[in-house]
Amino acid sequence: MLRFEVFINNMARLEKILSKVLEVKENEIKDDSSPDNIENWDSFNGLMLISELENEFKISFTLDEITSVKTVADIKKALTKHGVKSNEL
Repeated sequence: MLRFEVFINNMARLEKILSKVLEVKENEIKDDSSPDNIENWDSFNGLMLISELENEFKISFTLDEITSVKTVADIKKALTKHGVKSNEL
């Protein structure tokens, strides 16, 4: 698989999860998307989001990572720490 295809695939996977859990359209998801600007991003859906991301990317977030995530950009940074390269997101 080409590097660009990996980028598209991982970005699509992330956007699909965010869209499903937060009940927003994929094209509405931006790096600055957060609980402040997405109505359905509450504490329960935040935990659901973590669970879905861990299952999809086969990783486990630390408690510190979970509590420090405030935006989609933060999610991308946390995924990068677990081996998903930032240029793939």
